[in-house]
Amino acid sequence: MKHTIVLNNVSKQIKDVEILKDINVKLETGKVYGFIGKNGSGKTMILRLIAGLIKADKGEMQIDGKAVEFNSRYPLSVGIIIENAGLYREFTGKENLRFLASIKGIIGEKEIEYALSRVGLDPNDKRTVRKYSLGMRQRLIFAQAIMEKPDILLLDEPTNALDKDGVNLIRKIILEEKERGTLICLASHNEEDIGILCDETYKIETGKILKHQYSGEQNEI
Repeated sequence: MKHTIVLNNVSKQIKDVEILKDINVKLETGKVYGFIGKNGSGKTMILRLIAGLIKADKGEMQIDGKAVEFNSRYPLSVGIIIENAGLYREFTGKENLRFLASIKGIIGEKEIEYALSRVGLDPNDKRTVRKYSLGMRQRLIFAQAIMEKPDILLLDEPTNALDKDGVNLIRKIILEEKERGTLICLASHNEEDIGILCDETYKIETGKILKHQYSGEQNEI
């Protein structure tokens, strides 16, 4: 099913600082949208807003033509990688995903093991996350975002801490999720990720969209 998310003249202020200023975007199923900018530019806040984690002070968000109220039931399923994502360091990778999957109860052991294998982790690894490298933790965080086949993927710096093989694998999965019909938003300061993956790109600076551009043919991974 096709979905559309629209942000209409959205602004957000924290204390006395306006962190988002009159944001207007239209996002559709089956595309990858890039939000590129320096740290503190506002790109992560846009993802938080789309996810329903923060409330706009002005403007509105619509999903499939209907306004979404903050703290109301979010109408779509969301997979998310956001800054400071938490993992249970005393659990194995599979135990982490099993705990998260128990919240909704829509996937089982088979899907959990597939998600781990898909990102290059061994489902039978008995090590706890405390013993994982940074790259392994990043792969696990990505696995939790995709394991329930969400309608929307919101990815904040998804290739951080990965080696070349890991970066290429995650990029490949993002494009596979796009083909599945997922609406994907990617926030990054990595212009190579943006150039390879994104159909449309928004350049963000001090909470404003400075440029919106459509990509040509994407590079092969």
